[in-house]
This record gives sequence, C-alpha cells and structure tokens, in this order.
Amino acid sequence: MGDVLAGFHAAWEFESDSVLIRFERGIRTPKLFQALGERRIPHEAIAAVTLSPGRRGTVVLHAVPRAGADPLMEAAAGQLKEGCDPYRLVLPAERETLAEYYADELRALLRPDDGEPADGYLVAPPEAPLQFKAYDGKASFDGKQVSFRWFWTGASSAKWKAGDQSFAVSDLTGIEWRSPELFEGHLRLLHRDGSTAQPGQADQDPAAVVFGLGYGPVHESLPFAASVLAAVRTSGPALTPDGVSATTATVVRRDPADIADRIRHLGELHQAGLLTDEEFTAKKAELLAEL
Repeated sequence: MGDVLAGFHAAWEFESDSVLIRFERGIRTPKLFQALGERRIPHEAIAAVTLSPGRRGTVVLHAVPRAGADPLMEAAAGQLKEGCDPYRLVLPAERETLAEYYADELRALLRPDDGEPADGYLVAPPEAPLQFKAYDGKASFDGKQVSFRWFWTGASSAKWKAGDQSFAVSDLTGIEWRSPELFEGHLRLLHRDGSTAQPGQADQDPAAVVFGLGYGPVHESLPFAASVLAAVRTSGPALTPDGVSATTATVVRRDPADIADRIRHLGELHQAGLLTDEEFTAKKAELLAEL
C-alpha cells in the first residue's frame, strides 16, 4: 500500500507504478464517481500533473490524462463538467503543501514520452455487462454485442421500421457520445461498413439511442460508451474462411405482451400513413416470428 491523499469525494493512493483512485459514495458525490467506484491510473497514462487554486478555499490536484490512454475520457471528448472530471482531486487549501509534495513526487515518475498520444488504452474500461434506459430505447452491452430495444412510447417511426438492433463490436469502428446535459444527447454506434450513410439525426438512426430528461444520464451512458469503445478498439472484424466479414445474428424470444404492444403501435403508424402495406405486413411477420 502506498501513501494516501484524501480530498473531497475521492482519495488517491500513490503506488510504485500507478495511482489508485477510490471515489466516495455519498449524496454529495457526483453520480459518475459513484458509478466508477475506483480506477487504477498507470503512470504512463498521465501526461502531466498540475496544482492550482480551486473555489471557496480549495486547491485542485489534477493528473492530466494522456491522449488516447483512457476510453472513458476519449468517449467523453471534453464534454464532462469540471466537477465530474475523475482526474481532479479537490482538497482544502490548508493541505496545499502536502498536495504540492505529492504532485512533485508524481511528476518525477513521469517519462518524457508520456506527453505523446498513447498507442492503446492504458486505463481499464468499465466492465460489461452494462445497460441503461435512453429516451427511445434500452441499450445493453454484454462485452461482445450492443443491443438496442425500442420503446414504443419514444422511438421514431424510422426505428420501428428497422426493428430492435444488435451490433457485434467487430462490425463497429467506434462510438459517438453526446452528453445528455447538452442539447439533444445521444449514443451513436459507428459502422465498420461505410457503404450505407447513417442518418444525420440520432432519433432517425437505428444505430443510435437518444437521451432525454431523466433518460441516459452521464453516470449511466458514459461508462457504457467507454466500455463499448474499448471493446471496439481491441476487436477486429470477424472473418469467414473466404476473408469476408461475418456477423452473427442472435434470436431473442420476446414477451408476448410486448410483441402485442409493438404490433398495435405498428398498426397506428400504418393507419397514419407512416408505413406502407408491405412494410406493415413484413414488420408484423418479423415480430410474430419472435414469439
């Protein structure tokens, strides 16, 4: 065990090769910190260390993450609010001298090339399985496959036409996460096969779920996005013996009551003229086949 520096919402334990960050659980602790629990940050994942004055009689020790080293920060893409940055440790101002000591100790352990972008992830991602409720569907990730199951109360007609979706990580190139605290948040999966253009608006894209007030909050959707991104970056496309990318489809049996609700909603879309006769018939047969 190394020396421990405790601040507001977290404590940093300084070890020979890493910094172990343990986040507190409490009503005032940001929910993202509580969801992360603890994180081990190897020294090579840190680009720099700073100490600066904070608000209301505090100082902030900041371990600046190395570009490309942490899937969580890469998925966040600079959208996290300052108070939710897991690399910031806020301490009372009277502990500034102690914080400066640890900052100097940590700087001495960094290598000159640690400022360069990392070749691969050095910080472990949140572990699957993970799931959360977005505004228009439920997102699930089991470590190998991302699934979107649409809610009839929120999904667009385009998503209902496409049906529930499953994506193997080997068929993806990355993710696009937009914070639900910003305008029109969403999580979009980026296809490896770029032959078909994805719709510009996330609410029309079957490869995306949309966030709304109370749906897909940061502490649920961002760890999910980071876990998927890490899996995508460490996985290549699955190939057949002929060298062609292969996708495995999984058939999931649905609740009959859920199928009935979906068929009823399809009927409403059909009557409103949003589905053609052929589309309605085909989609209805598809849903019935899931029983």
